[in-house]
Amino acid sequence: MQLTLSEIADFVNGTVIGDGGIVISGVSEIQNGISGTITFLSNPIYKKYLSSTAADAIFVDDKKILNGKNGILVSNPQLAIAKILESFSPRKNKSPMIDSKAIISKTAIIGKEVIIRSGSIIGEYVSIGDRTEIGNNTVIGDNTILGSDCVLFSNISIYDNIKIGNSVIIHSGTSIGSDGFGFVFDKDRYVKIPQIGNVIIGDNVEIGSNCAIDRATIGNTIIGDMTKIDNLVHIAHNVKIGTGCLLTAGFAIAGSSEIGDNCVFAGQVGVAPHLKIGSNSIFASRSGITKSLEGGKTYAGFPAREIRDYNRRQALINSIDKIRNDLNQLTEDGA
Repeated sequence: MQLTLSEIADFVNGTVIGDGGIVISGVSEIQNGISGTITFLSNPIYKKYLSSTAADAIFVDDKKILNGKNGILVSNPQLAIAKILESFSPRKNKSPMIDSKAIISKTAIIGKEVIIRSGSIIGEYVSIGDRTEIGNNTVIGDNTILGSDCVLFSNISIYDNIKIGNSVIIHSGTSIGSDGFGFVFDKDRYVKIPQIGNVIIGDNVEIGSNCAIDRATIGNTIIGDMTKIDNLVHIAHNVKIGTGCLLTAGFAIAGSSEIGDNCVFAGQVGVAPHLKIGSNSIFASRSGITKSLEGGKTYAGFPAREIRDYNRRQALINSIDKIRNDLNQLTEDGA
């Protein structure tokens, strides 16, 4: 596909800076720019590549930094590049098919234009919505409901009695509906608590590779609409996550904790059990959440605290060596 810079600007509601007639045939990284492509500048640390990039145009949010280069002025360069990537790399249309080596229960209800690839197993009374795609060797347990326009990649395990909404993407190696980690101590041993609840996943959710989402002990583990989950995330039994949350790699949340809407968790954040986290919260990498916290704030550290408080404490810790040296100097001067 080829588009002029003006056509791209119209598509992303941007303003052309420079020659709107130049032809763009792809997208490239700013540090590895390729002639004939468009790139973007979102993170200031990449500003050093502006003068050397070979890309013919750049999405920017400040026309001054183009310094004579062609570009498109937009409010959010990263969003603009996301929109145009779809145009230059459209998904291939796949023909509906059910592979002869898939095992499908006679009681399963399969929608229209569905793809089920080799080695997949579809259990009893499963319902699969229209245009959903199921990859190789994926297993869907009995009585599970899978919505329309979903994409499940290969080697995924969906246990019994799970409910998954529409337009959900699940990447390889993920398990949904495994038993929660529930045990009670009796005299000299741990007794397993039966995990008889289920998992409900909303619409437009994306779940990365090698994640584990446990079924509830009683009731539901819930993932809200539009939530995006990175690789290697663990969500324990009876957890409730709101709409539009971002959970990045290494995030783990213990049983029965609740997260509001539009929360963001950086890598390797941990949440203790039975806590409530308010909507619109942001947590820095490796934060340890040990108590319920209000929404609308940014937190960091272990235990997690408001980031201003965390930064003050870190500054104090970093000044200890200087304070100690000053005290030693005073002692020596007074000796």
